[in-house]
Amino acid sequence: MLIVMRAFVVLGFVAALAACEPVPNSPVATTPTAAAPASQPSSRAMARSFVQVVKTLEPVAERECRNRTKNTNCDFNIVVDDRLDQPANAYQTLDRDGRPVIAFTLALIADARNEDELAFVLGHEAAHHISGHIARQQQNAVAGAVIFAGLATLSGGDAGTIRSAQELGAQVGARSYSKNFELEADALGTIITKRAGYDPLRGAAFFTRIPDPGDKFLGTHPPNASRLDTVRRTVAGM
Repeated sequence: MLIVMRAFVVLGFVAALAACEPVPNSPVATTPTAAAPASQPSSRAMARSFVQVVKTLEPVAERECRNRTKNTNCDFNIVVDDRLDQPANAYQTLDRDGRPVIAFTLALIADARNEDELAFVLGHEAAHHISGHIARQQQNAVAGAVIFAGLATLSGGDAGTIRSAQELGAQVGARSYSKNFELEADALGTIITKRAGYDPLRGAAFFTRIPDPGDKFLGTHPPNASRLDTVRRTVAGM
């Protein structure tokens, strides 16, 4: 679901980030953590770094998109979700015209330790679009809804039961391959990050700081160890 956002001009963006200090350590944490170490760059510095990373990596991501896809909109629109109450997060979606949008929350940018982490996150989100994950997830959701509704119909369920089965099936279908999608995005994101001149191994270090989702049934993200291993293997393969 597309969230309406405003793109910051550089000075206004820097000022907004500076107002967010202090920031939590974890880039995807939803609860406060210990204070950041003294060596962590200030939010103002990371705002400037974000602008530089976007300038450097965006053309690389768009080139990879054009080389790997056909009839795909590769004109990325990279924006900042400027709501101060949002946790550290980044996500990829499409606008009404099908243009790929990559959004970073202020908390994620402020919490990054270096430009490599920002670059890796941006490469990862761009990879979701290049790999067609939104369309594939929608297809999985439709398939799940059809299967569950069919089973409910065969078992004699009424209209309400069938509708509930459709909703559950869509949810199960959408999540069935989400972990694979994340690992695919990690691998391609690693390539994009490295080709843009950043260090994906250093960038993926934030996996060592965020809560580990483990390997939950129908979880949306794979274990952190699997993601780090994917990055290492991809770098070795390059």
